[in-house]
Amino acid sequence: MARLITNGIVVTAADTMRADVLIENGIVTAIGSSLAQLAPQNTEVIDAGGCYLFPGGVDPHTHLDMPFGGTVTADDFETGTMAAAFGGTTTIVDFCLTEKGKPLSSSIDTWHRKAEGKAVVDYGFHLMISEINDQVLTELPDIIKQEGITSFKVFMAYKNVLQADDGILYRTLQSAKQHGALVMVHAENGDVIDELIKQALAAGHTEPIYHALTRPSILEGEATGRAVRLTALADSQLYVVHVTCEEAVQQIAQGRLEGYNIWGETCPQYLLLDITDLEKPDFEGAKYVWSPPLRAKEHQEVLWNALKNGQLQTVGSDQCSFNFKGQKDLGAADFSLIPNGGPIIEDRFSLLYSEGVGKGRLTLNQFVEVIATRAAKLFGVFPQKGTIAVGSDADIVIFDPSVERIISAQTHHMNVDYNPFEGLAVKGEPISVLSRGEFIIRDRKFVGTKGSGRFLHRKTFGTS
Repeated sequence: MARLITNGIVVTAADTMRADVLIENGIVTAIGSSLAQLAPQNTEVIDAGGCYLFPGGVDPHTHLDMPFGGTVTADDFETGTMAAAFGGTTTIVDFCLTEKGKPLSSSIDTWHRKAEGKAVVDYGFHLMISEINDQVLTELPDIIKQEGITSFKVFMAYKNVLQADDGILYRTLQSAKQHGALVMVHAENGDVIDELIKQALAAGHTEPIYHALTRPSILEGEATGRAVRLTALADSQLYVVHVTCEEAVQQIAQGRLEGYNIWGETCPQYLLLDITDLEKPDFEGAKYVWSPPLRAKEHQEVLWNALKNGQLQTVGSDQCSFNFKGQKDLGAADFSLIPNGGPIIEDRFSLLYSEGVGKGRLTLNQFVEVIATRAAKLFGVFPQKGTIAVGSDADIVIFDPSVERIISAQTHHMNVDYNPFEGLAVKGEPISVLSRGEFIIRDRKFVGTKGSGRFLHRKTFGTS
């Protein structure tokens, strides 16, 4: 069905204009004024008066149906992508975990089975690299070409679980340079963190706050700087996920100033929450345990300024939800056993609009850049995704900037029993959301189809 959205204000990373948008066969075919005369017969007309038309959000950082710490995330590809859609996100890139000694392809097959028939928005995968050997090096070119998985993640933390050493990171950077992939790092010094955790537990410190105290920001800054220098040595490209602190921002900014291909992502939780949340009584602080941890409040303005001035380029959710009861409480007697992660995917879009645009920290165009466009470019799906342009997928959010609401677990759509932003008032909300021209959210109700999301075969780095 052809659809014509009228009377809205179209916002991209570059432009803001009052215009109609014509959609045919899931693609934007025209943007301009008085498009009714171009529309086919029986075109559905949608009045978006008083609303912005934003590109569907691109969330480059999710963990759905992921095992961690003896349990599995509460949101799978059905509930997680449905919540994403309610929040204005129409594309996600999820992390595919691998196992040492097993072919990378077997892990990819597992992630396809997790997503197929469940996802309601389009999706891609990042591939975790935990070892480098002849088998892995042989597989990578085919995975890039045949699967369209063009980004690899290396953990510099979680010793004896996920952590890779510097040699693995360096060889991954070399391979990425050769084959046109983007390397992502979780940048914390896992070796020192492991020692700090042992020392804290030995001293009898078991409360959630010690999760943050054993992962100080200096260790994120150190690891970020190390990754930047290894990228420079390999003449490769690096994307630093979930940046939380001034030390890491400084390392990324310096690397970019020196001309290296470095990009950085932060997340809403680091922009709006702080370390004091982990001090909440009755184990409530466990709700805020994720890695890297929340920082002192003064880091927030550094992160906002870094987004505004381009030192950081994207905002991901790092969606990794665990229920407070039955999952987070696995660490009731030992903070190191609390499953790391939080439910963020649904509120990422509105939080960035309300706290960013609404409070003058970001322009409308900067908002679109960090919530959709830059991630689409970096991860090989632009201009198919991340913008509203002729020829692009009609992934469009009809967003009412006047709506006020209170974030609450009672009203969110994530499959988890708490919301870290509980009670926060936000202004602006996605009213209706289209994916490839079809409504998945209409007038705040889910009208999509389970399994309608498509796997994205992404382009190699630098070709978007």
